Order: sequence, then C-alpha cells, then structure tokens
Amino acid sequence: MPHFAAQPVVLEGRLVRLEPLTLDHAGPLAEAGSDPAIFRWFAGQPGPPGGFRAWVEQALDEQERGVSLPFATIGATSGRVVGSTRFLNIVPAHLRVEIGSTWLAPEAQRTGINREAKFLMLRHAFETWHVRRVEFKTHARNVQSRAALARLGAVEEGTLRKHVVMDDGSPRDSVYFSVVDDEWPRVKASLGAAPHGPGRGITR
Repeated sequence: MPHFAAQPVVLEGRLVRLEPLTLDHAGPLAEAGSDPAIFRWFAGQPGPPGGFRAWVEQALDEQERGVSLPFATIGATSGRVVGSTRFLNIVPAHLRVEIGSTWLAPEAQRTGINREAKFLMLRHAFETWHVRRVEFKTHARNVQSRAALARLGAVEEGTLRKHVVMDDGSPRDSVYFSVVDDEWPRVKASLGAAPHGPGRGITR
C-alpha cells in the first residue's frame, strides 16, 4: 500500500527558511503576529503571548499525532521569525496532505516569501513524499487568499458552506483548492519564474 512518512524537515530557499516549530519560537511568533489584522480570517486565533504558546503546543500535539507538520517561517536575509505555516490533515494512506495555517507579519507580505514557501512545500510533498494531492482551504470572503491560490496554479474545487465556526461565533464558508500530481510539473514550471533559489530539504 502506498504511504509516506511526514518527518520534521528544514526547507530552505533564497528568501525563506522553514524550520520545524518548537516552543522556543513562541516568543518570536508573538512579536511577528502582534497585529490582530493578520488573523482576521483565522478560526482559533493565536492571541496574546500566552496564546501563542498554547497555539504552538497545540501544533506540536498535532505533530506528535502525525496529522500535522508545523514550521516557523524565517526570513533568509534577516534571520528573524516572520510567521508560520504547516502541513496539516496528513493522510499517508491516501497520499494526501493540506498546506495551511499560513500567516506572515505585515513586513514579510508581498515580498515573495509566501510564494517561495509554497514552492518548497509543494516540491517536498510531490517529490519527496510522492503525494497525489495537496489541498488548500480559505475563508470564502478572503479574496486576497483566493486570488493568491489561483495565481499559484491551484484549482478551485468548491465551497463547504458553514464549514467552520469563527471565534466570534459566526459561520465560515470554506473554499477548497488543490494541486494534484498530474498538475505539479505545470505548477512547478510556473513557480520556477518566482524569485527563489533551488531550495533544499534537511531531515531532522
């Protein structure tokens, strides 16, 4: 039966380094995520410094259970933590994984960091894990995220209505996108025009 093992790994390019999330990142993440507007579309917002520690602990619990692989996002030039992202909803038996829980500090947005991070994660998923499907989801009202996923080359699949309860109790419709293995060569070629280096993965 096909499967893959989701082990902690460092993914590094020219603009960004994704390193396995640890509790040591909680403080720098709280600093990077100090603007509440970053999490406007999030359910389960990290919140204040104590909240960031709890958020990291929850992510690490998911990693321990094998359903998530969280990263701290590090600016390659500054060496500073500028956000976080992760593989989640990992299903090795069905060769499927999601990329999400992604956020960046305002100064790291529109710098190419997010695009390169997505490239590194997609390449790892398709070329190291040999998955057949990588999926993404976003709030239906998050126009910026939906446009970014479309530019990435992901295919919009549909909307799950009242899919998530937001922190204020309101319902969220989630729009799903995906890239499948047959499409990866095209998406990779398109992302190859982005300002990133070859990148490298280092298993830990």
